[in-house]
Amino acid sequence: MNAIALRGATIHYDDLGPSTGLPVLLIHGHPFNRTLWASQAEALTGAGYRVVTPDLRGYGHSGVTRGKVLLSDFADDLAALLDHLGIERAVVGGVSMGGQITMEFQRLHPQRVRALVLSDTSAPAETDEGKAFRNRLADRLLAEGMDGYASEVIDKMLAAYNVTAMPAVADRVLGMMRATDPHGAAAALRGRAERPDYRDTLEAVRVPVLIVVGADDVYTPVADAEAIRDLVPHATMAVIDKAGHLPGAEQPEAFNSALLDFLASRVADRD
Repeated sequence: MNAIALRGATIHYDDLGPSTGLPVLLIHGHPFNRTLWASQAEALTGAGYRVVTPDLRGYGHSGVTRGKVLLSDFADDLAALLDHLGIERAVVGGVSMGGQITMEFQRLHPQRVRALVLSDTSAPAETDEGKAFRNRLADRLLAEGMDGYASEVIDKMLAAYNVTAMPAVADRVLGMMRATDPHGAAAALRGRAERPDYRDTLEAVRVPVLIVVGADDVYTPVADAEAIRDLVPHATMAVIDKAGHLPGAEQPEAFNSALLDFLASRVADRD
């Protein structure tokens, strides 16, 4: 693990694989950390890719910014991290909130993007109901901590049947959620409530795009992935069976196969 002070926060990250490999930046969702991508990092580095997995500010080992952190703040942190690493352009991918940060990165820094990977995420701006919910949840996490919330949502983060069928995966996901600083989680929730609509951004994308979704995702169901595909007709879409909101953790072999096939066929030989 490495650390660098960027834009007022200390960001911890892993930079794995050959320095000459095609760079792939993977962005975790809420309320997780960079280890969510452990299986993907192993598969990608084994195939010769350079993989950068940061802990977003407020998550994992990275410094916490209290109050509100916008998706644009996360995106600018990542651009600064790529600058620090000497990476001009990268494949940028994320899951859930990480997918929305990926879209924000595309909106703000399109010249830095070689391809996009959007997993279990949605493009429209937050609704008024959603804004109120996220702000209430932020208040709750600050008052109560992460434990109760983690227990309530584990059967939505994973497909409910995988919570019992994959106890080690469930324990790992619960551990990440419970270890998250409530102040970091709350700040991200308040910022995410103000996210813009990314549909225009997606319609303008010309780089390769991979859309991945768990077949049984209840947070961002297959219909949300299909809506993104409709905006980006040249995109590749993979539906991962026997998975919910975190298919990279629930079905890593299927997820990794889709990702590696996409990179090899759509990205590796592209200028």
